[in-house]
Amino acid sequence: MNKILIVCGPTASGKTALAARAAKELGSEVISADSMCVYRGFDIGTAKPTKEERCGVKHHMIDVCESGEAFSVADYKAMAEPLVQDLLMRGKIPVICGGTGFYVESILYDFSYGNTGKNDDLRKRYEAIVQERGKEALFEILKEKDPLSAARLHPNDVKRVVRALEIIECGGRAKSGYAEERRAKYDYTAVCVDYDRKTLYERINARADAMFAGGLVEEVRALLARGVSEDCQAMQGIGYKEVFDYLSQKTDLSQTIELVKRNSRRYAKRQITFFKRIENLVGLAPAELNTQVKEVLSLL
Repeated sequence: MNKILIVCGPTASGKTALAARAAKELGSEVISADSMCVYRGFDIGTAKPTKEERCGVKHHMIDVCESGEAFSVADYKAMAEPLVQDLLMRGKIPVICGGTGFYVESILYDFSYGNTGKNDDLRKRYEAIVQERGKEALFEILKEKDPLSAARLHPNDVKRVVRALEIIECGGRAKSGYAEERRAKYDYTAVCVDYDRKTLYERINARADAMFAGGLVEEVRALLARGVSEDCQAMQGIGYKEVFDYLSQKTDLSQTIELVKRNSRRYAKRQITFFKRIENLVGLAPAELNTQVKEVLSLL
């Protein structure tokens, strides 16, 4: 039986703890679906699960990429899919955990993503356009080459604009030209913890405070000292780009913390909207962890 468990939802909703405990009860393993946890050295700002938080359960797709490298959803799919197949062949239920919607979908659905990997030379060329002429100039290029994809993206979402252009140049046609059928490859159960918006935002704010108290500024300072460029993909993540601006004296610390909280709340709102696309997603009522785990297991 090709059964998988998906634990998804917005940031700070308790996905990590729920997935780890569920996997432990199932005798299985967790496959992270978080676009920031793939990077080595990016720990505090990504809320990367600690050894204790992993509950003795093996976690995959964490620390698989060097901090300065680009990493696309196609790269994720290429690495994560064999892990899913291996667990299934061993009679286990893979537990997919994360808040990056495209990563979750890359496992759940048989999308091609243009069948193209990353191209560092092209990405450097697009980044140069942004630096020299601005985000809008790059977006205008996408509008000309692939108006359908442009209609679904925002000019500020440079990473996905670059990816769409990359697919055109490497794959020979527009991303929107690839027929992508949303038919699940597996029998799956998908759950999220359904916090009311006020409580979720309070949790997000508390997490941001904890990150700064736990050394987020020092983590970013250490990454920069190691030679990690402020322009690399990983440094565009929430928490990292704001702290870089603080270290560049563009904002003070209190402004930086508030920006991280605000941007995290906005991201959570987009995550909630995205995951509504998953059919039969079960919203779990906020409860003690043991109760949630029992409810998840009862759904399988």
